[in-house]
Amino acid sequence: MVLKYPYATEKATTAVDEKSQLQFIVDNRASKADIKRAIEKTFGKEVTAVNTMMTTKGRKKATISFADNKAAEEIMSRLGIM
Repeated sequence: MVLKYPYATEKATTAVDEKSQLQFIVDNRASKADIKRAIEKTFGKEVTAVNTMMTTKGRKKATISFADNKAAEEIMSRLGIM
């Protein structure tokens, strides 16, 4: 499983509102292409960019940008986070 869980901090929820970006903790071995495919398949929204970074705790965090301005907000709502 590529996607582990959404990363919901205050900064991450601000990015949802302002930039239509989501943050997920993903498998450490997942590539950007794997993450893009998983998001598009799971939620049915077009992904424009995926940026990844390793956290200080050794987890891989992905920031996902969408073509649709309301896609991130809709996904967070479906997950019951917002």
